[in-house]
Amino acid sequence: MSRTARLALAQYPIEALASIDAYRAKITAWCEEAARDGAEILVFPEYAAMELTSLLGAGAADLRGSLGALQPLLPEAQALHADLARRLGVVIVMGSAPEARGDRFVNAARLYAPSGAGAVQEKRVMTRFEDEQWGVSPGEGLSVFDTPFARIGVCICFDVEFPMMARALAEAGAEIILAPSCTETLRGAWRVRIGAQARALENQCYAAVAPLVGEAPWSPAVDVNVGWAGAYGPPDRGFAEDGIAALGAFNAPGWIHAALDVDAIAHVREQGAVFNFARWRDQPHAPHPIAAPIATLR
Repeated sequence: MSRTARLALAQYPIEALASIDAYRAKITAWCEEAARDGAEILVFPEYAAMELTSLLGAGAADLRGSLGALQPLLPEAQALHADLARRLGVVIVMGSAPEARGDRFVNAARLYAPSGAGAVQEKRVMTRFEDEQWGVSPGEGLSVFDTPFARIGVCICFDVEFPMMARALAEAGAEIILAPSCTETLRGAWRVRIGAQARALENQCYAAVAPLVGEAPWSPAVDVNVGWAGAYGPPDRGFAEDGIAALGAFNAPGWIHAALDVDAIAHVREQGAVFNFARWRDQPHAPHPIAAPIATLR
């Protein structure tokens, strides 16, 4: 019997919050809905946690100042996601947030297992906005997370546009590469989608995007957000002709569900019409991927 990983990818609408209780109620309702519909891995977008800055009042409009002001709100949000993962028996990829690392900030996505155990993946490649205006720095580390449902890796938004990180994850056993995203233009959304589809093709694995949508006029960091969720595999034997396993409607808030045949990955790498994954190493100028250790997240 084939292993199936059931994903829920959030087209998550950023909104102004009346209180931290409103945030707690919103996240709880979203997670309960996804679990009720059979999802096992719930993915929230890049910078979804910036929704919390709506609680800062006028301080939310301070682009750099809001980074530090956000920090006291994050522990409660993290504890909420850990509790929901444990109570619902799912893996949750929390919406990423700028997190303090000494005197700098990195964009960190936190993952929570059915046990409530947590892990973190930091964004490695910064956009010009993050680097030149916002003051968010490149993160460190790259891991494959061994969950009860599949082995997953995370390439946050811009990271999925670079082949070497996804290649490292695939070499270390990742079956699904998750790409939480936050893009303000349709061009940006297409860059992330094309990147995800390319990584699925190159590595003969799945790649899945979960975007932030909606407007946050109180925040100069995430004021406009557009995109659509999608789950992609290689266009090869055992997969859709175009590789698309699931695709959301542009900018429509809600969950996009995808039931992914995880065992199809090993099969296509052995019996596919082409051998993209295996023949990467045969190319004379293919750089050796960076190391990506496996972390247990159960």
